[in-house]
Amino acid sequence: MNAPGPRLARLGMLLLALAFCGCAGNRPAAAPAPAGCETWRGGIVRGPTDQPRLAIVFTGHGYAEGANTMLDELARHHGHGSFFLTGAFLTNAQFAPLVRRMQAGGHYLGPHSDAHLLYCDWDPPQKTRVTREQFDADLRANAARLPRPFPRRTGAPRFFLPAFEHYNAEIASWAAADGFTLVNYTPGTRSNADYTGEADPNFVPAQTIFDSILKRERTDARGLNGFILLLHVGSGPGRTDKFADKFGELLDQLAAKGYQFVSLDELLAPPTK
Repeated sequence: MNAPGPRLARLGMLLLALAFCGCAGNRPAAAPAPAGCETWRGGIVRGPTDQPRLAIVFTGHGYAEGANTMLDELARHHGHGSFFLTGAFLTNAQFAPLVRRMQAGGHYLGPHSDAHLLYCDWDPPQKTRVTREQFDADLRANAARLPRPFPRRTGAPRFFLPAFEHYNAEIASWAAADGFTLVNYTPGTRSNADYTGEADPNFVPAQTIFDSILKRERTDARGLNGFILLLHVGSGPGRTDKFADKFGELLDQLAAKGYQFVSLDELLAPPTK
């Protein structure tokens, strides 16, 4: 049998995306934020703080040199992470074994924008840069590339972490209309700067990132309870000071303080007792 042509392949992807996310008039509603969560511009930025649990979320796009180390350390602590991956990551054959390992390890996998789009301007008023149709197509295509089942638990929310960890209220509302709960990292540490390279003016050393996390744990009255701590699975050749090399030590210190490392669906939709 002849292989399907490009038009047929594109049609198949479109049908898969529509079946997964629902057509424009029949989209599933996003789950509301559970009690005790903190939100910003319509996205959840911290979970309930009544227990010593935090969610470590990882984003992946073009690099993944730290992923195996991070997965090893999570496994050593019997913890789960949440990995938000772009379409470029999910279609990169070099990363396929990592994606299989993430899924086999019981980690949460979610979308991070198919094409790693900047959805809105950086500067106020942070005007939206994409149309609703562009956003819907980008999110659907990304979600359709994720391994099945997604989400991994029946009835669990479907989470979306936007590219560049940047969004506005309109993007959050569009994601909700598409059936996704937008999440972002909890502010107050430098963890999201672990991608910066030594030559960048905004470079932040791994030790500074490490110290900022432990300082927040000491100085916040709630510690890191409910925290959403963001890291990148890779930073590329522009950074030799890899935070992955300190990740195990970070987990050791936090575990010694009684913290559990849970996935977002565990943190934000805990089982009823």
